[in-house]
Parts: sequence; C-alpha cells; structure tokens
Amino acid sequence: MASSSGSLSPSPDRVAAVRRFNRFYTRHIGLLDEDLLGSGFSLTQVRILYELANRQESSATELCDALSLDPGYLSRILSRFEKNGLLEKKESPKDARQTLLALTKKGRQVFEPLNARSDEQVSGLLSRLSPAKQDDLLHSMQTLESVLNPEAVRSKSYVLRQHRPGDMGWVVWRHGLLYSQEYGYNERFEALVASIVAEFIEKFDPACERCWIAERDGKNVGSVFLVRKSQVVAKLRLLLVEPSVRGLGIGKHLVSECVRFARRVGYEKIRLWTQSELAAARSIYQNAGFKLLRGEKHSSWSRKDLVAETWELKL
Repeated sequence: MASSSGSLSPSPDRVAAVRRFNRFYTRHIGLLDEDLLGSGFSLTQVRILYELANRQESSATELCDALSLDPGYLSRILSRFEKNGLLEKKESPKDARQTLLALTKKGRQVFEPLNARSDEQVSGLLSRLSPAKQDDLLHSMQTLESVLNPEAVRSKSYVLRQHRPGDMGWVVWRHGLLYSQEYGYNERFEALVASIVAEFIEKFDPACERCWIAERDGKNVGSVFLVRKSQVVAKLRLLLVEPSVRGLGIGKHLVSECVRFARRVGYEKIRLWTQSELAAARSIYQNAGFKLLRGEKHSSWSRKDLVAETWELKL
C-alpha cells in the first residue's frame, strides 16, 4: 500500500522498531522526568530557558517557531517565568508593537547550573565510550537528523567538541595558511599562534579553560579557545571558521559557547584581541555584546599597517 507521498507504507516491524528506540532514548537520557535534572522544570520549560539564554533578545513568535510550541502554551510558561523574576520584557526599538524577551540576572543564575548538570549528564554518557565509539555515536546522530530534517541539516550539519590530540597542529596550520591567503600575514603570525597553542596545552586547566573544535563530516572546520587571564577575567582566542562553512553560524556558536562556559565557571569579564580588518569576527563579537575598548597601530606580521583592537564583555 502506498502512502500519500507515493512511497510504500512502512511495515509494522519498522514502526515498532522506531517506537522502541524512542522509548529507549527518552528513558536513557531522563526526558520522561517531570522534574528534569532535579530542576523543578519540565523538559519544555528547560528548552525555553535554553533558547532565551542563547539569544541576546527574542520575541515570543521566534520562540514558537524555534520550538514548534503552541502560542497559548508558551505564553503561560513565559508568564510564570516573569512572575518568578526569571524573564524581563521590553518594547522593541524597531517595532513598538513587538515585545522582546530576555532572561534576567536571576534567570541566568537559575539556568547556568541546570545547563552545567545537563553537560555533565551527557559527558558522563560519552565518557563510558571510547573516542572511536563517541565518533560512531555522533555520526549516527547526524545521520538520523539528516534523514528526518534534511533542509535544516544542509544548513547546519556540524558538531562542537573539546580538543584532542592532533587538533593543536591543525589550529596552527589553518591559521597560518588562511591568514596568509586572505590577509597577507607572514610566518611571524603563525609563530604567534603556535606560541598561544603551546601555552594553552602546557598550562591547561580544565576547570576554567576550554578549546572547542567545530567538526563537520569528520573534518575540523573551526576553533576557539577560552583561557584564564586572572581569577575574574578570561581571554577569548583563536576564533577561526573555514571558508567552506562560513555563513552557517559556526563562529557565533563558538563564541556563545565561550560566553556560556565563562559565566558558568564564574568569570566576570571576557577580553579578546583582534584586528580591525577582520570584519566578520568583529561583527560576531559585537552581536554577542562585546564592547571595543581601544585600538593600537602595529605592523607585526604584515607589510601594511594594522590596528589591533581590544574588546571586552562584562558577564
């Protein structure tokens, strides 16, 4: 028997297999718990908190579209968040008819420990697997996503992970090559990147530092580092996105992971050092809330004059 799309209807065995996997996964990851991760929030409420925490501002319509929620149901949850002091609303400067939503300081304080527990839960699951098995799992998840939602995956089929052996050499190589090709930077810039990477590995403190690698189809396509400058200040370093995947939001995602981690571990500020000609990176920093502190002319690794900029984000 054919379905309305013209394909054959799946057999009862296949339907049962999919339902069996759904039961296994939801039970295994704890999604059936009304009190998700002991938070006092349901899965849907946590998903809404996550979306709000990872957006500068959002409208209720955007949240409905992102989460496929009924507007009335979402409105009731948002009202509860506002009543509990987790959510603030303000009029859009572009359209007085639109209300913008954002987490309050209290809302972020509620969300961050919950998000950390979620990370720990998934980390615990993955830590029971070898690196090869972890790769198998991630690739299987990507396959599942690409089959069920091919349009979305074509626009965003990548994963972020922490660094592992071999990644540091890739970071130095790609920075050296791409910045030479795109901006004319010489080998002294590559040497600077190498020194940053070496210092990161030699002094790495996983409690307050991270490297994220963006990976697509098993290949590295981006990187960023968050390192300790002082007890209250972190430095964002070595943001890179391969030309072939620019436009997918990878740079924004890498920076948002830095900000989220920095808040979680208690930093008060993030600083970064970049060049005025790196327009795409500067746009990402500005949209994430970073403010330009100062600029300084130099010609450290280029025949032309450059302007080094220091940016800062107060958390």
